[in-house]
Amino acid sequence: MKTFGLIGYPLGHSFSQKYFTEKFKTENIEARYLNFPIENIRELPSLLEKHPYLAGLNVTIPYKQQVIEYLNEVDPVAREAGAVNVVKITWDGSKPCLKGYNSDIIGFSRSIEPLLLPHHKKALILGTGGASKAVAYALKDLGLLYRFISRTPQHPSHVSYESLNEEILTEYTVIINTTPMGMAPKTDQCPAIPYNGITSRHLAFDLIYNPETTLFMQKCSQKGAVVKNGLEMLHLQAGAAWDIWNK
Repeated sequence: MKTFGLIGYPLGHSFSQKYFTEKFKTENIEARYLNFPIENIRELPSLLEKHPYLAGLNVTIPYKQQVIEYLNEVDPVAREAGAVNVVKITWDGSKPCLKGYNSDIIGFSRSIEPLLLPHHKKALILGTGGASKAVAYALKDLGLLYRFISRTPQHPSHVSYESLNEEILTEYTVIINTTPMGMAPKTDQCPAIPYNGITSRHLAFDLIYNPETTLFMQKCSQKGAVVKNGLEMLHLQAGAAWDIWNK
């Protein structure tokens, strides 16, 4: 039976297994989808040894960047973005060949593009993890300038949360949360930005989908901003992953 799966740690937040299991059942596809909560990316080779029938993997927090060194090939878009969330696996006997892709870029682009207005020219990306790389690539492709907001800035283009002020928010009218702040069960948390600077000109996008409305989204909505969560993005990236595995 064709087998697909998800690597990351922890995996309590994951939507992929339910999504693909339902897809396989509804579309009468003879396949299965398993969760592989590995505590260290170094466990990947042994995982493949134990499961020499895997046809593809999704990659989630915290391995979207770390997984790259274990791949035989990386799609040029994923290479430029610097993050991989889809791995296609082909087998030469017992030897696996792994190629990495990024379907987060597709999902995010298609989800946010209908909400973009002419004045949405600059964006702030909250967080600098693997998901932020896909967001940055997509924003660049959509013609938006962006800056990363980080707790520990490590690049001149990064801005610390402490330095973020209402004046900056006036200029940057798209805000994307790529951090896990506010994800269930810690729903009382949110990124520390000056919410008083949010207006009806802002678009606030949260990659989190559980809860449906995060505290970040609530605070931005109260100031008149258009808000959206990451559920549609997840569905779109999952569909793109399925296309990658089967092309």
